[in-house]
Amino acid sequence: MARKSIADLAASAVWPAGAAMSQDEFCRYVLSEGRRLYRDLPWRGIDDAYGVLVSEVMLQQTQVKRVLGRWERWMGMFPSPDALAAAAPADVLAEWQGLGYNRRALALKRAAEDCSQRFGGRLPEMVEQLRELPGIGPATAAGVTAFARNLPAIYIETNVRTVFIHTLFPDCETVSDKQLEPLVAACCPEAGQVRRWYYALLDVGADLKSQVGNASRRSAHYTRQSAFEGSRRQKRACLVRIVLACPGIAVELAAARLDAEERAAGRDAVDPQLFAGICADLEREGFFRQEDGRLFP
Repeated sequence: MARKSIADLAASAVWPAGAAMSQDEFCRYVLSEGRRLYRDLPWRGIDDAYGVLVSEVMLQQTQVKRVLGRWERWMGMFPSPDALAAAAPADVLAEWQGLGYNRRALALKRAAEDCSQRFGGRLPEMVEQLRELPGIGPATAAGVTAFARNLPAIYIETNVRTVFIHTLFPDCETVSDKQLEPLVAACCPEAGQVRRWYYALLDVGADLKSQVGNASRRSAHYTRQSAFEGSRRQKRACLVRIVLACPGIAVELAAARLDAEERAAGRDAVDPQLFAGICADLEREGFFRQEDGRLFP
């Protein structure tokens, strides 16, 4: 079934009964508060679709303060899709360290390779083509469209959800994106004003989280992030760091170093079966390869 256009979704929007603000009042409120709360971030106000894509991927489940400085450094090392496509995976992973969820870095590199091979080293302009790139979902594709191209898009992420849910659904325990999409579409302005609108939503949402709590937890799509320390994810990240720091390390030595880090943190050594499973997963996902009992990034 074909996806509804933003115009069709906007036309189907029904403003929530009993909402504290009308649609016009809501839009004026967001823009007014957005001006007051505006954050001057280095990836804002740029027309470089690739630069916006990098920021959107970095900011997935990662706080803005952790991305500041890292985005600039990444863009200095890999300034274009062609540059990232040509880079060694080990260099890409090394630069990503500290941002978490290492698979995002490899997905970004695969997306760059796709752009280099299929689109002349540029990101495609059609939203559907953007969504076909590795690791790019609806929100990321909409973010590139809205922020780099200043064109209407339905951009829904945690801060956007926070503003709509807190303001329009104060008494609802579960609000789905299907409920929000027509409202987001109806509020999205015409081309040329989109970037400003979504910056305002993001900044108002960030402020609301700090002042009254995270209303997006009442989203039907909210998933509480599991504890990192001691998790399989933490052990994966540690093993990636070990291999990046010592390319060609023997599997047995890598296991011993991972055990040493676990014990230093007050945890038990890693079960050999768990270690083998983590190794197999990381090799299959392209983080490293295994040759003659050694691990290479």
